[in-house]
Amino acid sequence: MNAFLAALREQLGEAGLLVGGDLAAYENDWRKRYVGKALAVARPASTEEVAAVMRLCHEHRVAVVPQGGNTGLVGGSTPDDSCRQLVLSLSRMKRVRGIDIANASLTAEAGCVLAEVQAAASQAGLLFPLSLAAEGSCTLGGNLATNAGGTQVLRYGNARELCLGLEVVTATGEVWHGLSGLRKDNTGYDLRDLFIGSEGTLGVITAATMKLYPQPKERLTALAACASLEDAVALLGLARQRAGDALTGFEVMNQASLTLVARELPQLAQPLAPAAWTVLLELSDAESAEHARGVFEGLLETALEGGWVQDAAIAQNIQQAKSFWHLRESIPLAQAQAGLNIKHDISLPVSAIPGFVAEMDAVLAAYLPGIEVIDFGHLGDGNLHYNVQAPADVAPAEFLAAHEAAINERVYHAVQQRGGSISAEHGIGRLKRDELAQRKDPTALALMRAIKRALDPLDLLNPGRLV
Repeated sequence: MNAFLAALREQLGEAGLLVGGDLAAYENDWRKRYVGKALAVARPASTEEVAAVMRLCHEHRVAVVPQGGNTGLVGGSTPDDSCRQLVLSLSRMKRVRGIDIANASLTAEAGCVLAEVQAAASQAGLLFPLSLAAEGSCTLGGNLATNAGGTQVLRYGNARELCLGLEVVTATGEVWHGLSGLRKDNTGYDLRDLFIGSEGTLGVITAATMKLYPQPKERLTALAACASLEDAVALLGLARQRAGDALTGFEVMNQASLTLVARELPQLAQPLAPAAWTVLLELSDAESAEHARGVFEGLLETALEGGWVQDAAIAQNIQQAKSFWHLRESIPLAQAQAGLNIKHDISLPVSAIPGFVAEMDAVLAAYLPGIEVIDFGHLGDGNLHYNVQAPADVAPAEFLAAHEAAINERVYHAVQQRGGSISAEHGIGRLKRDELAQRKDPTALALMRAIKRALDPLDLLNPGRLV
């Protein structure tokens, strides 16, 4: 490996290669479930340098773990403990290469932090709508590699729907220059969609051209208390009917999730009294602030009169709106502070969600009395984070070791029975690889493996992840 590392250092310089020392920021995942030991960390500063790294890895048969902000939740971007995998960090590739206002598009490098992409769009008077709790540290490349979702999928779609073109380095160090700003290009296989969501197993995304949208003239945010999940689904239907595309966010939080936030983060204000379910909904209108407010207030009045909503609080200014969203986005942080837990990032038809939750809550309560379900997520697009925490008298690590497999089996079976997915937006990584092998359609798995063999026959790109 000495010859390989010497060649890397020659290509990248001292600033571009980290060997030895404290590499924990690159070797440990955000949830602290996976602790690896990397051969080294390569930090290229350009697409050409990424290509050079991949050529050397191909020549020396060194496995590569592409990494953005290392904020993933399924162990997909951290190395194993073999000390033989190279972490390829895109953190130095963070230029916004250009904004085309007439084309409503932005081209940025993979290491750009999501919040910085949002800010660049805003400075140009436009909106980049991808938004998630980790936006201050996650990167555009990682968002695309995992097909990130977030809080505005209901209106704008996942990262895949926001992407117009990619620049990708292959396993052999070739560069696909696919940074098209075209919205129509019917010239063969859609390579862009092949790499999006592939979790670094098919190529290294180095840059992307993304869609931009008009900035809304008005953004209205409210919290609404519902007595049941059925009422929350009814409120969603009413909001879709009244607001149409202006409905940009529709989140749900069960009482246990907000109780956990109150316990772990007591400084955060909670405007409404505890309820079985609390909905966070947002409307935005690019044309008329007055019209948006009328629609918003009208649908809440109707929901209150119809009994679907017990109480509601409308944010009166931007700061209040941010505090409402911060409350929702603090649930994962509260869980992290409380200790290890069993996470389920599932998707279901919206109509199937109340039945699924009622069944699983009862099944898990019978399986282990005192178990706590922290259930929250993006009801508008059918994505729940159905997370399970240990009873108060059981240590989180012991709970995970003893019960994760049994609980996963119960949850994923119920999801599969209802035509859902075991991963809505977090990806597969190492955490769900074996589950995918058991539950994915065999023909689909065979096709995925064939694509992997064709593009990465030596299995150098993120081996052991996804497939």
